[in-house]
Amino acid sequence: MKGLGELERAVMEVLWAREAPATAREVGRALADRDLAHTTVMTVLDRLAKKGFLARERDGRAWSYRPADTREGYVAELMLGALALSGDRDAALAHFARSVTGDEAAALRRVLEDLE
Repeated sequence: MKGLGELERAVMEVLWAREAPATAREVGRALADRDLAHTTVMTVLDRLAKKGFLARERDGRAWSYRPADTREGYVAELMLGALALSGDRDAALAHFARSVTGDEAAALRRVLEDLE
């Protein structure tokens, strides 16, 4: 899965924070501090939908957008992508495991135990 640009990340953060889908106008309002043109927001949303990050459906004359996956799912895909770049997956996993906190290691242990 490809990474997101800075504006794409900002748009995704708005949508991940919402419980309901949003129109381009609603996303633009949430990003009002960036002073973006409405057409810019529409373009970013359209590109994110074409890349598979967003699902969209008609909401009257406008499109309504929602994330295709959770933030956690996206981060997991990034981690798997980074792991795939390693020449030695086992060594990369071992290095990762040594770098997590005790609480994170405990969370990993619980998940691995649940998988068994």
